Amino acid sequence: MSNADIVRSFYNSVEGGDLEGALALIADDCAWTEMDGFPYRGTYHGPDAVRDHVFVRIVGDWDGFTLTVDDVLGDGELVAGVGTYSATYKATGKPMKARVVHVWRLRDGKVVSFEQFTDTLRVAEAMS
Repeated sequence: MSNADIVRSFYNSVEGGDLEGALALIADDCAWTEMDGFPYRGTYHGPDAVRDHVFVRIVGDWDGFTLTVDDVLGDGELVAGVGTYSATYKATGKPMKARVVHVWRLRDGKVVSFEQFTDTLRVAEAMS
């Protein structure tokens, strides 16, 4: 499986409700960075931290949080995913749509780093 296929597999697993399958693609020492300005900002290390500090929080805070992936680009060590987040913030009832780019670095079939870039203004508007 190519690195682009691994990233696609991660996205498909999350979308299909198989979070554990997605997390199995993350290396134990992975540095996963949610961008500053995003509610879950920070760098988390390893699949358990990603699950607890990102995915569990998203499910708790948002209804219908989805990522529509338009493109997966590249096939070397670096791969980018481009798409759109959409959800409704539970506390305000406001919907959100925000463009996003994920930059993935893979080694030996595992994700070793991830960095998110998104329209944090759209997220903040839904939260306020």
